[in-house]
Amino acid sequence: MIKPQNSKKFDLEDRTFKFAKKCRTLVKKIPKTISSIEDGKQLIRSSGSVHSNYIEANEAFSKIDFYHRVKICRKEVKESRSWLKLLDLNRGDSLDLERNRLTREAEELMRIFGSIITREKKF
Repeated sequence: MIKPQNSKKFDLEDRTFKFAKKCRTLVKKIPKTISSIEDGKQLIRSSGSVHSNYIEANEAFSKIDFYHRVKICRKEVKESRSWLKLLDLNRGDSLDLERNRLTREAEELMRIFGSIITREKKF
């Protein structure tokens, strides 16, 4: 796995796992409507794909392979953010807060993956 140069432990693999897990927890809690069921399924798929593709990136055979896997991670986290926004909660309760937290986490992950892509593009 690519390690940051500072001494602070930063485990992006763990962070993407927690993101996928928290998305699943949110989907379990939302009221079941036709749209929320379908949007929830898509959120589960895309958030899990962020994690699995990051694992694949860490096992990449080359820098180019790593670069492409990280680009997929960024694409999937963007998709996850989109599904989170589409979840029609607007209840003003803890589910909305949880969705907003996950949306912010998705945006942070997008920036992290974007930074990795920019750095790796120089190869």
